[in-house]
Amino acid sequence: MLTTIKAVFATFLFFTAALVVGVGVALADAFEDGRAAYKRGDYAAAVKVWRPLAEAGDAQVQFYLGTMHGHGRGVAQDDVEAVGWYRQAADQGLAMAQLNLGIMYENGLGVAQDYSAAAKWLRRAAGQGDSEAQYRLGTLYGHGHGVPQDDGEALKLYRQAADQGLAKAQYDVGALYAAGLGVAHDDGEAAAWFRRAAEQGYRPAQYKLGTLYAAGQGVARDHVLAHMWWSLSARQGNRGAGEARDDVERLMTDTMIEEAEELARR
Repeated sequence: MLTTIKAVFATFLFFTAALVVGVGVALADAFEDGRAAYKRGDYAAAVKVWRPLAEAGDAQVQFYLGTMHGHGRGVAQDDVEAVGWYRQAADQGLAMAQLNLGIMYENGLGVAQDYSAAAKWLRRAAGQGDSEAQYRLGTLYGHGHGVPQDDGEALKLYRQAADQGLAKAQYDVGALYAAGLGVAHDDGEAAAWFRRAAEQGYRPAQYKLGTLYAAGQGVARDHVLAHMWWSLSARQGNRGAGEARDDVERLMTDTMIEEAEELARR
C-alpha cells in the first residue's frame, strides 16, 4: 500500500510540475505577445493581452499597465487607474512601481498630494538602489517636504544617485558643496561634481562650470574653457550661457576664441 501511495504521489508531482511548466510557458508567451504589440505601437492590443497577466498578479505587467494608463496609451488617460496598478506592483516590492507611486503622491496625480506618502514610497525604491528615487527623496529632504529639512541627508541621497551616474544628482551635489549646505564649503569639490554632470551634457552644469572657469573659482581661471562650456550649454537653449559666452569674448583674442570653438566642436 505504501508503495502504491508513493507511486501515485510521484505521478501527481510529475503532472503538477508539467502543468506549472506549461502555465509558465503560456504566461511567458502572453507577455512577449504584449511586448511585441507595444513595440509596434498597437497599445490597445498590448493592454488586452497584458491585463489578464496583471490581474493574475504579475508585478512587472501591473507596472506597465500603470504607465499606459498614465500616458493614455491603448486606454483612456487615467491617473487614478495608473495609481491603482502602481500600488499593486509596489506592494510586491517592484522598485520602479514604488518610484512611480512616490512621484504620483509627490505631484498629486491620481491621489491627493501627500509628501509623507511620497517619501515613504521613494524611500522603498531608494533602498533598492533606484537612482531616480534616491534623487527625488534627497530633494524632499532638501525642501523639508514630508520629511524634516536636512541638507546632510539630502547630500547623502544625492551622492548615492550621483555615484550611479545620474547627472542631475551630480549637479546638486556640486551645488551643495558650492553653497556649503550639509557639508563644508568647497569650490574645488563643487567644480569636480559639476564637471561630471557637464560631461554628460547636463546643460545647467555646463553653464555653472563655465561660470567657475570665468571667475577662477575652484579651478584655475581660463576664459577658453569658460567659453567652451558656455557654448555647449547655449547649444542646448540656455540663453544666459550664450550671453555669458559673448561677454567673455571681449576679453579674448581671436586665437583664444578659435581654440574655444574647436574644443566645443570636439
